[in-house]
Amino acid sequence: MKYVVINTHPNNESFNYAIQETAVSALQEAGHEVQLRDLYTLNFNPILSVEDFAGSKSGQLPDDIKAEQDLIRWADVLVVIYPLWWASLPAMLKGYIDRVFSYGFAYSMDNNGLNKLLVGKKAILFTTMGNTETHYEETGMFDSLANTVDKGIFDFVGIEVLEHRYFTSVTTVDDAERKKMLDEVKTTLRKLES
Repeated sequence: MKYVVINTHPNNESFNYAIQETAVSALQEAGHEVQLRDLYTLNFNPILSVEDFAGSKSGQLPDDIKAEQDLIRWADVLVVIYPLWWASLPAMLKGYIDRVFSYGFAYSMDNNGLNKLLVGKKAILFTTMGNTETHYEETGMFDSLANTVDKGIFDFVGIEVLEHRYFTSVTTVDDAERKKMLDEVKTTLRKLES
């Protein structure tokens, strides 16, 4: 299968990078084709412009958007790795979605309503979080993310979310616990192959 791994964290010593390295290695070892999109290393421009809007309507997109859309067309599965910041996606990832999941590529509208243009694509999401699992359960954060990210972004364009794994307390647990989380990344990816 063909995977695009998208990582959104500015620190290459972060736990998100450990997840990235684990995911890429596990997928390659299983014989899959993998393209890595480290948005900070790419220096991806997350700012949606008036020109981007016009380009999505005319089909004349900037080269950086075309390149990302080509990779998404190529991929069977997106693996998206991001930290939860201020109860949401990092600005870099939100900007990537704003620009790349554009009208005419990811969705369109007609008299019958919404057309999901990425049907058949799948996604696996890994979200790192600083607070405890209990905190996020009590505040309804997991439900909120399921609605805003899984449904509001991915399902909106037809991408099926196969799994959304949440790793809580990543800044306060010890290395042994983080190793277990990385083992869960491998297990999640293996499970989805069968």
